[in-house]
Formats: sequence, C-alpha cells, structure tokens
Amino acid sequence: MFIHIFNGIVYGALLIVMCSGLALIYGLRRVVNFAHGALYMLGAYIGYSVAMRSNFWLALLVAPAVLAVLGVALDRWGFRLLQDRDPLTVVLVTFGLLLIVEDGVQSFWGKANLAVPAPDLLAASIDLFGTSVPAYRVGVVVVGAVVSLGLTLWLRYSRAGLFVRAASTDPTTTAMQGVNTDALSASVVGLGTALAGLAGVVAAPFLALSPSMSSDVLIDSFVVVVIGGLGSLAGAFIAAMLLGLIQSLGAVWLPETSMLLPFLLMAGVLLWKPAGLAGSRT
Repeated sequence: MFIHIFNGIVYGALLIVMCSGLALIYGLRRVVNFAHGALYMLGAYIGYSVAMRSNFWLALLVAPAVLAVLGVALDRWGFRLLQDRDPLTVVLVTFGLLLIVEDGVQSFWGKANLAVPAPDLLAASIDLFGTSVPAYRVGVVVVGAVVSLGLTLWLRYSRAGLFVRAASTDPTTTAMQGVNTDALSASVVGLGTALAGLAGVVAAPFLALSPSMSSDVLIDSFVVVVIGGLGSLAGAFIAAMLLGLIQSLGAVWLPETSMLLPFLLMAGVLLWKPAGLAGSRT
C-alpha cells in the first residue's frame, strides 16, 4: 500500500512543477496554453541531449533556461496578442503551436523512445518507512516541494510577487500605478515555460521520452488546473497531489475505470464548486 501512495505522491509532485507554470500563465495573461505540454516535452528532449553530452545536473539548468528564453519570445509575439481574443482563437493558435513543436521534435530527435539514466547520486534505492524506493523518485518529491515553497514565498513576500498578484486581479489598475505589466507578464511566462522545461527534465529518468509525451501530461495538467481553479497556484498544488494519488491507487483497486477517475473527480468538483477548489486566486 505504501509504495502505491508513494508513487502517487511522486506523480503529484511532477504535476505540481508542470501545472505551476500553466497556472501562472493563465493567471496573468488569461491565455489557456494548449502548447504547455509541448514545452514540457521540448524541455525533456533538450535535457536528454545535454545529459548525454555532459551530465544530468547541467541539463537541469540548461533546459529551463532555454525554455525561459522561448517563453519570453512566446509572450512577446504570441500571448500578448492573444489575451484579448476570443477563446476559440487562443485554442487554435496554441494547439497549432503544440503541433509545430511536436513535428520539430520528431524531425530533430526522431520518433523512437529515448531514456535518460538517473544521476549516479540518485541511482540507488533507499529505505523509506520500511519500504525500498528509488532514491530518484524521492528527489522528484523534493523538487516538487521546493518549487511549491519557492513560488509561495515569492508570490507572498517579494515585491515582484506583489505585482504579479495585483496584475492577475486587475492589470489595468496595476499598470496605472506605474507597473510595467507587459514586462512583468513576459517574466512570468518565461518562468512558467521554464517550469515546464524543468518538469520535462525531471520526468525524463523515469518516464520514456516520446513525441506523444506532451499529450499524455497535458490532459492531466488541465484536469489539475480546472480542479484547483484556473490561475490558482494553491489550488493547483492540492489538485496535483489529489490527482496523483487517485491515479496511483485507482490503477491498483479499479484498473478497469482508472482512466476515468480524474474526469469523474473533475466533474464532481465542478458540480460542487464551479470555480475550483481555490477559485481563481493566485
């Protein structure tokens, strides 16, 4: 039983890293980014290339940095132009971007499944409450916890975090107070895409790399942000852990319906609380 709960926590921690960026981007730009899964996949493949040529720890730095630069460019020539458009236009453009990135990955890295070995420091197993678990998966939980704590402290206690919370509530009034909301949004989108890249690198040693990995995680990511509340980081943290546990335990106890459980949970939450568990607050 413990190992299934642990695996659920591991997947929930990965979803936290992934969905934090999605929630941040929506909270500030009000853009539902269907390309977020493709950015996660791109981060994984960039991490693979760096890890194979150097080491995994360098990949943890390089891939998020590359995705951050891409995110700033994406905000300048994409999200900034889309934020006042109708939702259908946003869906079509971001979904088209997803297809472009997927095709680019297939052209550069091919269609075969790839794997990244866990770093030597985390390649062994450790004893956790009497159960042997891979040390790397413990590291994934630590990364999720660090991202959660870091984002919470940044948003609550830093000047930039105050601006982000203000702009996500009322961007016009925030701009009238002298805050450069365009530059702020670009930095937040850069941070959001960097987190997607970080999630891709972190996932690479225990999930196979393939051009279809973007769609696999994108569905779960949107389930998380809808359950938690669009634009709400706190809600995303709670929903990610809840979804990870439901998927892990459901695969053991209800294997025939385990694929439906996240959607049943989402439907139940939306019927009970349409704004999500934490509403739309950052």
